[in-house]
Amino acid sequence: MAEDLGRWAAASPAEVAARFADFDGPWWIAGGWAIEMAVATQSTVDVTGGRLGAPGPAPSIRAHDDIDVLVLREHHVAAHDVLAGWELWAADPPGTLRPWSAGERLPSAVHDVWCRPGRDEPWRIQIMIDESAGDEWISRRDDRVRRAVTEIGSLTADGVPFLVPEVQLYYKARDRRPKDDQDFDAVVSHLTPGQRSWLDDVIKLDAPDHPWRAPLRD
Repeated sequence: MAEDLGRWAAASPAEVAARFADFDGPWWIAGGWAIEMAVATQSTVDVTGGRLGAPGPAPSIRAHDDIDVLVLREHHVAAHDVLAGWELWAADPPGTLRPWSAGERLPSAVHDVWCRPGRDEPWRIQIMIDESAGDEWISRRDDRVRRAVTEIGSLTADGVPFLVPEVQLYYKARDRRPKDDQDFDAVVSHLTPGQRSWLDDVIKLDAPDHPWRAPLRD
């Protein structure tokens, strides 16, 4: 995160789940935490803090500097209700932060909101806003990429919703960073044939030579 925008002290997945429990619409933990949770569902330990089996350290792919929460634009204004009293700042393209007032519907170009408890507090949660039409999720990057809203999320053992790994990897595939390759390597072996096929299909829409395609088809 850019240091001139202030420091981060990311909320835990458990804190996010508690705050968004009454959110008026579906929501999912996204970003690197979503990949962590996808891998953890194959483990005896739940990364949100709940034990699934024998004691042991929670699996960790890498450190997480922030935590992302994905919501649909249809419901995004309700973020003020679950983060009452917090400062919410919208990232106007190409990335200038400005205060987001309660009740304001953000324009379609804005899909990133930074949230903190107060002016002198660190940023705790980053909200990402995606599009939808009826029961269909639509990628904010390419409206050809669509799925049923009910198909883009999964649950941890404690019932915390997270973005399914193939959708999160689709977002990570463009302009990928070393941590995105790390996330891909950590989760690719857990993907089903259907997840691999879907991800390969959407990546090749604008990156037919993407290096992730070969391991997806192996």
